Formats: sequence, structure tokens, C-alpha cells
Amino acid sequence: MLEAGLKIMFLWCVLVLVSLLSVATGTSAGVKARITQKGLEYGRAIGIESLQQKLRTIQLKDVSGTEKLAIGKVEYSITGMQIVNLGLPKSALRLVAGTGVMLSVGDAYISLRGNWRVKYSWIIKASGSFELAVSELAISTTIAVKSDVTGRPTVSVTKCEATVGSVKVRFSGGASWLYNLFDSFINKALRNALQKQICPLVTASIAEMNKNLKTLNVLAKVDQYAELEYSMVESPVISNAMIDLGLKGEFYNIGQHKEPPFSPRPFLLPSQDTNMLYIGVSAFSINSAGFVYHRAGALCLYITNDMIPSGSLNRLNTRTFGKFIPQIGNMSPGLMMKLLVETVKEPIVTLEPNNMTVQASSKVTAYAIQPNSILSPLFVLKLEASVSAHIYVTGLKLAGHVTLNKIDMSLAESYVGPFQVTSLEDILTTVVKDVIIPKVNAGVKEGYPLPAIGKMQLVKSQLQVLKDYLLIGTDVTLTG
Repeated sequence: MLEAGLKIMFLWCVLVLVSLLSVATGTSAGVKARITQKGLEYGRAIGIESLQQKLRTIQLKDVSGTEKLAIGKVEYSITGMQIVNLGLPKSALRLVAGTGVMLSVGDAYISLRGNWRVKYSWIIKASGSFELAVSELAISTTIAVKSDVTGRPTVSVTKCEATVGSVKVRFSGGASWLYNLFDSFINKALRNALQKQICPLVTASIAEMNKNLKTLNVLAKVDQYAELEYSMVESPVISNAMIDLGLKGEFYNIGQHKEPPFSPRPFLLPSQDTNMLYIGVSAFSINSAGFVYHRAGALCLYITNDMIPSGSLNRLNTRTFGKFIPQIGNMSPGLMMKLLVETVKEPIVTLEPNNMTVQASSKVTAYAIQPNSILSPLFVLKLEASVSAHIYVTGLKLAGHVTLNKIDMSLAESYVGPFQVTSLEDILTTVVKDVIIPKVNAGVKEGYPLPAIGKMQLVKSQLQVLKDYLLIGTDVTLTG
């Protein structure tokens, strides 16, 4: 269980690119995220592509009626209108400080094709086709971002305006003098029909984003012991250049949300904007994991002789230990031994510039295994271990590697009489370096999945260890 438990030193959580919640609970953030202008530009490109696909679904109903012209009443009908081309060449997404996001589209164009028919009295009946060219189309929309009852983000349009600058209709077939008579009327009718459809489609396109946003797990199960809460703890801070967000970023025992005896320390993200997304993970987030796993009793491991590398001269038996503690060899000759290593309090992670260390306070109980498999306690040691960690982002996972710095031992209790604890330093160091550390590294090498929305990938991620928090700078791609 120690292998699984020690993994907590490298678990952490992030808020993904579009998680803009509006919740204010007064709790300090364990994790902070910053979306830069570069990130917003990427989001704009994706949004415009989605909006363009949505606008291509515009369907204009057939138009028919009677128009009183100079020659008399003319019956007309416009049918079978279909979009043949659409473009949104200019768009911009900007932040409105303290408010939200504004999306604007300019110089958009739409081309349609359809059929026309005219009847004047019983004398004239004519029909043909037409092409409609809409240019200088402009769209302006304001997007609000809120939180639903589950703590997930939702987006909605609070304001939308669409204007059609120019509409030109080119008719073919029939007599030009005839359809030129009602050209202006048809122009106005089609312009109004288009404008009425654009904003509802924009609203629907933005609303469809909520399907992806609902894929964010605000409470994610880590393993049989722990779950991780992603809920927002404060409203987003929106400036003209970036969005800053705060996450709870805290581990809990599954089904038991007990707060640890420590709180997040305030920290500020540095002023960087070369990446789309910056994520700061505080030492609090990682240490809350240590609290959870220690409380669950997961940070313990039985070590037996078969776990010691075969080439090591230090074996877990009374013969080896008898060399350092003669009483053991005399009282329990020829017996195999077993060690129980367990934490006495949660491990503490310290983050300093370019340096991440973990201090673990444990106790080691040594047992002699009797012929009837009964464990006879021999002694109990207090063990203070310090390890350094190298961590990195790979794909959507966080992986790492740890190395032992030092261990300090002291005697807590002896069942075989007094002895010099320093005599056991070599064999205990062997146990830690050759058994515990490799087990931890085997686990953290596999990496740990990071929370994500939809099919998200992190690109060119870089991780820095700073004072009291980790900083990840990354670009993002979304597929599907």
C-alpha cells in the first residue's frame, strides 16, 4: 500500500482551458489557472469554425405574396433557397474587464441560390432561378459564463446583434423588366429573413459548447482511497488581457470530506503570456493528498526478504541483523524477518525554486517470523526520510522520479535490549533505496491522468518548481 500511497506526492489537479466558473465561497484556491490572449485566440478559431458550420444550416422559408406595382398586382414566389457559400473572414474575441467575453464577426458573406416565379393576371407567367449575395454581414455577441448546480461551467449568450450590410439578387430566366419591378421588395424580405435567423443560430452554437463543458469532472475519483475536487472557489478575475481562475484543488477521502489541519497559502502567478494556459499547483494541493492517504492507512508496506535485490549482502533474516545486534542472533537464530514501514503523520512536501522535497516521518517495526508464521516483534525505529522529486508533464499525464536524500533513525522501542541504532544504517538504507524508492518510481513513471474537457491535448508543456507552487505553461489542442 505504501507504493500507492507515496504516489500522492506527485498527484495534482488543473483547471482546463474553458472552465470559467462563477462561484464565490471565500475559500482560498489550491490551484490557479490563467488563460492568456493566445489561449483566447485559439478558442476564437475553434468557435468561429463551429459558428460557420452552424450558419450553414440556415434555411429560408419559401416567400410568396402579391405586390402592387405600376402595372397592377403581381403574384410572386421565391422557393428552394439553399446556401452555396459562406465565409467569416474577420472575427475577434476580446475580454471585457470584470464582465465577460465579446465575440464579433465582420465582413461575413453568404451566397444563396433559389427559384422564382411570377404571375400577372392571365397574360404573363414567368419563372427562373436567382442568386442572392449577402455581404458586409456583421455579428456581435456577448457571452456570459456561469456555474451550474454541479459546479460545472455553462455558457450562454446575453446579447446578440446581426446586421446585413448589402444584399444583391441576380435573376435569370424570364423577362428582366418584370422581375426588376419587385427586386427591391424581394431584397428587403430576404434581408429581414436572414437577420432573424442569424442570432438564434449563434445562440445555439454557443449553447452547444455546454456539451463539452459537462465532461469536466468536478469530483474525480483517484483510486480506492481518494477523490479530487475541482470546484471553483472564487469568481474569475477578468482583465483586458487574461482570465485568472481559482480552484479548490483538494484531495479527500472518498465520501468523507474532512479538511486537513492546514490551509492554502495565497500565491500569485507570474506575468507570462507566451503559452495559452498557465496552471499553478500549490503545495497545499499535494499535501492534502498526503493527509488523505495517511488518514486512510494507505502509507504502509510490509517488506520481506524476497523484495531485497538478490545481489545485496543485506538480507532480511536474523543472521544478517545478528551481526549488528547480537541479541537477535542469539534469541531467534536462523529465522527470516519482516519489516513493517508505516507513516506516523502525513508526509510534507516543500517547494522551493527548482527543488521539490518530501519529508516523511515513519516507523519501522522489525519482526522475526517464527516457524509457525507468528510474527515476534524485535524493535521499532523512528525513521525520518527526505527525498527529492523530479516531475514532468507527458501528454495528459504527470509523471516523476524520486531519489533518496537522507534518512535519520532513532530507537523507539526494543524487545531485545539496548543496541546502537547507527549499526543498522546500511541495511535500512538498502531497504529504502532498493525496495521502497523503486516501487514509488515504478508507479510514478506510468504517470497520472490530468482532468480534461473533451478530447484535449497539452502541447509543449513546461513545468517549473517555484516557491510554494508548481507552474505549468502549456499550449492546448482540442479535437473532435
